[in-house]
Amino acid sequence: MNLFPWARFVPTKAAIKLHTLLDLRGPIPSFIQITDGLCHDVNALDLLVVEPGSFYVMDRAYVDFFRLHRLHQAGAYFVIRPKKDLRFLRYFSQPVDSDTGLCSDHIGRLGEFHSRKKFPDKLRLVRFYDSVQDRRLCFLTNHLLLPALTICQLYKMRWQAELFFKWIKQHLRIKRFYGNSMNAVKTQVWIAVCVYVLVAILKKELQLPQSLHSILQILSVSTFEKVPLYQLLTTTLPGNYKTDDCNQLMLWHL
Repeated sequence: MNLFPWARFVPTKAAIKLHTLLDLRGPIPSFIQITDGLCHDVNALDLLVVEPGSFYVMDRAYVDFFRLHRLHQAGAYFVIRPKKDLRFLRYFSQPVDSDTGLCSDHIGRLGEFHSRKKFPDKLRLVRFYDSVQDRRLCFLTNHLLLPALTICQLYKMRWQAELFFKWIKQHLRIKRFYGNSMNAVKTQVWIAVCVYVLVAILKKELQLPQSLHSILQILSVSTFEKVPLYQLLTTTLPGNYKTDDCNQLMLWHL
């Protein structure tokens, strides 16, 4: 807190949050908001420019039925894990194939008065058993027509957001900050995100078989070479490419 007094979190620690909307067609972040650690995740929904027809896949931190209803009214769909104390009034059930792991598929409305006032329309509750990890999962969505198994598979795609943050932390190595001000920290994080986006776009546009990490390694040791990117990245075979860690571009490591 002495170094970053603007990043409020707890009395002895400072923190920032990187609220991210990941476009899974990339996967490329289409929205990012950097806040202090006390800002609740659900507030990021107020800043989204909603795309009608899109699916927004979120975890329990974004359960706010007033905000979810705004997504619904904008013509968008959501898949979210409800909180454990959810009260749901079932109108009817749809058949499911238990061999796929599906347990139930219910259409109904919210049972709690204040929640139903915020979201008065019909909702769908899908329950699924994950035999691999031996756990039961519950998904809430406003899309009433898709197959229940597709709803479960959509939520599984949320893991791409975790992989995005893992990649940023491991390969762009944000371990220390050059400055302590809000502007310095945000600038450093934004540069890291820009590097990720540029490498992801490069991989997609050139249809490269290498991983993002391999592409970043090649670029880091070829920064000052006057070679076209396509030639540089297509003539370098991933299996034969080797570089010492000391030669890699340490973007943020001091």
